[in-house]
Amino acid sequence: MSLERPKHAMKNLVVFCGSKAVSIARRRCQWAKQDRWIGETGPSVPWNWHESFVEHIASVVRPNVYVELGLSHCVLFNRVVPYAQQLIGVDSDPDAGKWMSRSDKVRFVNSTTDEFAATLKSEPISIDLLFIDADHSRTAVLRDFKNFFPFVSEQGLILMHDTYPESAKYTEPDHCADAYKAAEELRENQNGFEIMTIPVHPGLTLCRKRNSQLPWKELCIAFEPSM
Repeated sequence: MSLERPKHAMKNLVVFCGSKAVSIARRRCQWAKQDRWIGETGPSVPWNWHESFVEHIASVVRPNVYVELGLSHCVLFNRVVPYAQQLIGVDSDPDAGKWMSRSDKVRFVNSTTDEFAATLKSEPISIDLLFIDADHSRTAVLRDFKNFFPFVSEQGLILMHDTYPESAKYTEPDHCADAYKAAEELRENQNGFEIMTIPVHPGLTLCRKRNSQLPWKELCIAFEPSM
């Protein structure tokens, strides 16, 4: 009995494979049209998904001090209020403070982020959760990161918004600008922190300030009796 495949069967196989490939390509085009690629916000992912995400982080880490740079209408800031002991919101727009929740825990700083960072040199604080969302330009985001990093507590978290625009049009100044370049530079020059970006438009980069993975283990080693 011959095991050779008949020529007509090979022809049918090629036709089948070809039609299947076309079908897959068509489906991929449909997914792309529906914004279903990883990193793009489709019908089930709102553009402000980061607000719920950051609120959840706050509910887990329960920061003693939360600082937000760039407030707009304080939507995210107000959602974090129940989970932090002290909250500081910084914005150069004096009207931004009008949207802030009324609480003894909150403080509105009407200044630029550079000006506020300068005051911390004489009046330092320890920040457990920092959200950077002021000027979205690369230079401004890097400056905010570097200016506030010394005041972030060990194991503290730094979040940077607008670091994964889904297309070139969102890199314009009135959208995400080029904040993604700041995240890229920080990733390439990590020193005293670890960093990753959630690849969903408009993007959120998470950093943890750390000298060690497990601080308690370092303490145990330090107090171990020498042999």
